[in-house]
Amino acid sequence: MAISSRNKVSVNFSSVGMTDVVFNLLIFFMLTSTLVHPTALKLLLPKGSSQTSAKPQTSVSITSDLKLYVEQQQVNDLQSLETILKQKLGKNPEIYIALHADKSVPFENVVQILNIAQANNYKLIIATSPK
Repeated sequence: MAISSRNKVSVNFSSVGMTDVVFNLLIFFMLTSTLVHPTALKLLLPKGSSQTSAKPQTSVSITSDLKLYVEQQQVNDLQSLETILKQKLGKNPEIYIALHADKSVPFENVVQILNIAQANNYKLIIATSPK
């Protein structure tokens, strides 16, 4: 007489749940990586080979038509740029600012931003595109 148990343990491994989790993680990281942009302005950055590990607190952008932006907010002139940076960052000497300047911007305009950063003891990182 054959005795059979009612509760049989399945020896098969089902990987359906694990593939669902991995697939959802893949979709999540693909979507978030395409949404993260340091600047949404269309700038042609000059090419450079060095990189820094410092994390900038904010960014200043100069477009090819010489418009100034602090992050996404347009700034009218250099005086208001300095005022906005002082309000945003204070006098902390450990603050880093990323400067995104189009490669067609005259060097004089970049130097003006450098002078503002030096006067307020901010450290400036000039953003470039990889070679």
